[in-house]
Amino acid sequence: MKINKFFASALLLIGCADNINENKMNAPKPNKIPHTLELHGDERIDYYYWLRDDSRSNKDVIDYLKLENKYADEWLNNRSDYQTDIVNELMNQLPASETFFPVKNYEIEYLSKSFQDKQLSIYYQRENGKDKVILDPNIKFETQEYYQAGRINPNPSNTIATFSEDNDGRRKYIIKFIDLETGKILKDELVSTSGSVIWHSNSKAVYYLKKDSKTLINNQLYKHKLGQDQSEDGLVYEEMDLEYNMNIAKSLSDQYLILEIEKTNSSETKLLKFEEDVDGLITFLERDEDHLYQLDHADNDFYIRSNKDNPNYQFFKTAQNSIKSINDAEVLVSHDESIFIQDFVVTNNYFILEVRKNGLPEIQKFSRQDLMPENIQFKDESYFVSLMSNDYVDYENDVFHYSYSSPNSPPAIFSANLETDETKKVWQKEINNLNASDYVVKRLFNTVRDGTEVPATLIYKAGTDLNRPILFYGYGSYGINTEARFRESIIPLLNRNFIIAYLNIRGGGEMGKSWYAEGRMLKKMNTFFDFNDSVREILNKGFGDKDKVFAKGGSAGGLLMGAIINLEPELYDGIISGVPFVDVLTTMADPTIPLTTFEYDEWGNPGNPDEYFYMKKYSPYDNIKSLNYPAVLVTSSLFDSQVQYFEPAKYVPKLREFTTSNNPVLLKMNLIGGHGGKSGRINALEETAMEYNFLLNLAN
Repeated sequence: MKINKFFASALLLIGCADNINENKMNAPKPNKIPHTLELHGDERIDYYYWLRDDSRSNKDVIDYLKLENKYADEWLNNRSDYQTDIVNELMNQLPASETFFPVKNYEIEYLSKSFQDKQLSIYYQRENGKDKVILDPNIKFETQEYYQAGRINPNPSNTIATFSEDNDGRRKYIIKFIDLETGKILKDELVSTSGSVIWHSNSKAVYYLKKDSKTLINNQLYKHKLGQDQSEDGLVYEEMDLEYNMNIAKSLSDQYLILEIEKTNSSETKLLKFEEDVDGLITFLERDEDHLYQLDHADNDFYIRSNKDNPNYQFFKTAQNSIKSINDAEVLVSHDESIFIQDFVVTNNYFILEVRKNGLPEIQKFSRQDLMPENIQFKDESYFVSLMSNDYVDYENDVFHYSYSSPNSPPAIFSANLETDETKKVWQKEINNLNASDYVVKRLFNTVRDGTEVPATLIYKAGTDLNRPILFYGYGSYGINTEARFRESIIPLLNRNFIIAYLNIRGGGEMGKSWYAEGRMLKKMNTFFDFNDSVREILNKGFGDKDKVFAKGGSAGGLLMGAIINLEPELYDGIISGVPFVDVLTTMADPTIPLTTFEYDEWGNPGNPDEYFYMKKYSPYDNIKSLNYPAVLVTSSLFDSQVQYFEPAKYVPKLREFTTSNNPVLLKMNLIGGHGGKSGRINALEETAMEYNFLLNLAN
């Protein structure tokens, strides 16, 4: 039935408090008020729709969230306290202080340092071997509940730098300016931005992206001259199609601002050449459906990575700053079905490709003279390697940098001289009390129901008995890779005899662009089948205790968690679902919700009936049934800009209502915080320890 909106509101205000049970260890029960959602002749009744409050100030909603927090705390606090020990262990892993690898800006270096007792890193300028504090974000952090500061970005003359601030977790960054000589914060202030700036070569102006106030999509490029008010800034470009998002970068040559306009399956790049009082944009290559490309400029040439008619990308070069077709450029590296080109850097005599082969990243170097690839070799069975940005490229001397880690080896940065073939480690992250040989890393391929081989990486403490609790992690969306990298936060679990398994399911990009395509839009169910089938395969191979099986995922990985337990709830004993995207249909049907329009090519547009009914098949919130669900811990934040808080807030009471088991369904909602939870490194460790406390109480 349909219900009058005024009546529903009145009912809520009158009855909400009385209908929430505050007795100890009794789960909160928010009011149920029917709200009808109708599309394509299909009616859905959402009894918890009222929990959506875009102002984030409704007292009834806040009171309910506080009760959920109280209930979760009571459940956790009335069991074994693993959390205190784990926090201490995670803190003890950290060195007293750590200096990160510096970046050079016209002969002056900039770096950050972390300290064991500080929440945020401190930023420094290094000149003549002396380090001077530029910015200590901890000072402001201590005065407010949430605070994040972005990295220092100096102008070419090293006189003024920008940094960004996020004061609530919504990722609507404020850009501020600091005088590098005096340390004084200037009056210039840019609000509602992406946080990124590109300095004009004259050091007197910056270009920045402004967010749409409702969708939070980066859709406007502005130029700001130092000393003027933001209201006077000149609009350089506005993107009218809100399915596209924008990013900015500076070319390696320092000659161009690169404006990237992109959605899931289409992109366009516009160029702005740095000249005094000239802000005209040049379209390099007009957008086209099913064509993604990325470019950079070095010396007198543009280098392009393009997937036009070739899903794993080709690599091109042209001297032209505008072309009609990618075929107008010269092919340097042709398409290879077995190799996915995912990034590149360029030096004077070489170019370097970051590629994926058989699910693992590789680095290939090419001499411009013969264009023959030569691989940099890595010895680990499973690992992660990534090219570092142009900030770490010495073009003239043919030097570039890359980062490397493996599940049992902390991240390191290597400098590679392409002329001399000399590679040396220039930095490595410090982890106290770590012995890499204590841990075993295995890479497996698992056959899923349609015959596809799905890769996985396992890590566990050395020992013969593998009948242990096992935690599976997956993501499987946006072509994002679940990498076999080092994660220091899992060490306490490994030391308590857990096996950790990372699954490279379809929807991710680990095996190339087709791997991603097979797990998005109308093929999304493959993502969920891959996960559940891989879990059973790994258990059948003798890894893990079948009675102590857990899974974890966040954001789109939270959607994954909701889908897999709707399909096979009894496969799992416990689930951690972080900031989960669980109400797919309702969110995707509402273009006023931040980032929704940008997501159409990932999930589908509910305005299309085929896409609507396909999403309805897997949307976790819509597919909750009377099933024997496992224990579930859901985490979220009130000011999350990526997945709105009301999705998990609705999901938890509905799941609790329908489960036929006595397993707990818990919600921990940060009332201050964003998509990444609370701000601050120590706070993040405490949140991790809370999640592990949940797991260990279930496993023991």
